[in-house]
This record gives sequence, C-alpha cells and structure tokens, in this order.
Amino acid sequence: MSLALLTLFLLVLLACLVLHVFGLPGNWALLGLIILWDVLHPALHLGFGFYALLVCVALAGEAVELAAQLFGAKRYGATGKGNLGGFLGALGGALCGAPFFLGLGALFGAVAGAFLGCYMFERLHGRDDAESRRAALGAMYGKVFGLTAKVACGVVMWTASARELWPA
Repeated sequence: MSLALLTLFLLVLLACLVLHVFGLPGNWALLGLIILWDVLHPALHLGFGFYALLVCVALAGEAVELAAQLFGAKRYGATGKGNLGGFLGALGGALCGAPFFLGLGALFGAVAGAFLGCYMFERLHGRDDAESRRAALGAMYGKVFGLTAKVACGVVMWTASARELWPA
C-alpha cells in the first residue's frame, strides 16, 4: 500500500468529521470507510477489538450529544415537554437549515431549533417568558456541548485509525 494513497485516505477520514457540521453522521461514515479499507486490503485485518473500540466511541458520541442537550435543558429548568421540544426543534432546525450557507445552515439550524423548540413547548405548557427562555438557553448550550463532544469522539476514532493504518 503506498503512503500517498494512505495519506489521501486519512485525509478523507478527517473530512468525515466535517460532516458533523452539516448534521450528518460523520463518525459512522468514518467507521464505514475503515471497514471498506480493511475489506479492500485483506493483508491488513484490523480485528474485532479495534472495531469494537470504534463502535463504542461512536455510540458514546451519540449518547453524549443527546444527554448533553437533555441535561443542559434540565439544569436550566426545562420540563420533560421542554426537553422534547428542544430535541424536535434541533432535528427540525437541522433539516430546515441544511440548504443554506453551503450546508452550514444545518449547524445553526440545529442550535437555534433546540432553543426555539424548547422555548415554544415550555410556553405552550404554561410557563412564563423568563422561565421558558432560561430553559431554552440550557437546551441550546447542551446542543452546542453535545456537538462538540461528538466531534471529539470522531477525533479519537480518527487518531486510533491513523495509528493502526500508518506503518511503524
């Protein structure tokens, strides 16, 4: 395997992390490309332990992203309905924002959607403006932290992959 091809492949894997900005599953794309590389290079054989590590880190990224948004909203006073609104708002915001700013709108849409969704659900269920705004800020902060943690998990996956693939 040539070092030039391997370097290009590692750059493609690094580009997978950018997919998070667009609301796409970058960690899972990275994992899929690693599996494809292993299949196309049978002499490599990365092994079960390596794949278990990557899957666990990817799952941890998903769990931390969800938990951060839920915990952030809860810490700032959101109810369960407000949390649901924040989650649905983040999903809807990412989908609605994706066509804008060359896809970067998905990131802004997810963050704004978490805020607006939580705020609207809190207001619809009888909370006043100040309480609803505080809860929505928590959902927004949690979404930002969750996305950051998910990208960090992707960096861990990329680093582990680069160490396994690069010749010693």
